[in-house]
Amino acid sequence: MSIKTNTSIQEEKRTPSFSLSLFSFKNISKSKHLWLFLLPGFIIYTVFFALPTLSALFLSTTDWNGLSSQFLFVGFQNFKEILTNDAIFTQSLTNNLKFTIGVLIFQTLLSLGFALLLYRNSAWNTFYRSLFFVPTIISSVSIAFTWNFMYDPNIGGVNLFLNKIGLKHWTQSWIGNGHIAIYSLAFVQFWAHTGQMLIIFVAGIQAIPPELYEAASIDGATRWQKFKRITWPLLAPATTMVVAYTTIQSFKAFDLIIAMTNGGPSNSTEILSTLLYHEAFINFRFGYASAISVVFMIVIALLTFLQFRVLRLTKM
Repeated sequence: MSIKTNTSIQEEKRTPSFSLSLFSFKNISKSKHLWLFLLPGFIIYTVFFALPTLSALFLSTTDWNGLSSQFLFVGFQNFKEILTNDAIFTQSLTNNLKFTIGVLIFQTLLSLGFALLLYRNSAWNTFYRSLFFVPTIISSVSIAFTWNFMYDPNIGGVNLFLNKIGLKHWTQSWIGNGHIAIYSLAFVQFWAHTGQMLIIFVAGIQAIPPELYEAASIDGATRWQKFKRITWPLLAPATTMVVAYTTIQSFKAFDLIIAMTNGGPSNSTEILSTLLYHEAFINFRFGYASAISVVFMIVIALLTFLQFRVLRLTKM
């Protein structure tokens, strides 16, 4: 039997208990002024997320043209047309998947590769990290105009470079050819954002305890074994963040595509976000565009959920 002294009992009484009951709604309700701390966040969430979402759900069941004060309730007719009778929507979704998968694969691999080369803190490594990060802080429209010039079939830098190295037969209209235009845009996307993901991977690598690598070196582990057994498993949080953010970012790509191709040629670079814009502000079918936005939101939510499930099951 243990006997507690008076000192230990007094210390135990003075020690606050940070249990869940301390933050329960019952305790908050007793101090009504505590609700004021939740009010700003609740207002911002309601005004900028909840109300627009509810409005989109309601408008998706109408034929509103965005201008008239009158509209008809059409139920699920817009969703039926999207899923069964809209070839452009199907093409846009396919383009979106091609664009996202291309960006996801190359951006993740490139940013991880550069991070493994530049994770040590030195003057040159810091310089190169900053250099790779520069495109991230440039506006997407500026990047679009720059790469429109680079992809120009007559005076563009890409074709001129291919001519210089003897690959003239590879020169072509990179964003005018419907078969490769979406991949050309994907290249611009991961070129612009690889530096951003690089910083996340560098932070993840630097957070790994160096003692693990020292112990692995003593055991005679090779660089590949260190990466496979230490670096890659412990980069799981950073990899999850990069994969999820890249997917959402790629699916929501809008300004880059609008500025470079406006969805052309022949809808070959049309994605869901640009299709939504064209239906709402060009064709004035706001009800139909709202239905597309709802489907768009569901697709992103499902993809993000599946990614987290896969990453959790593989224990990255």
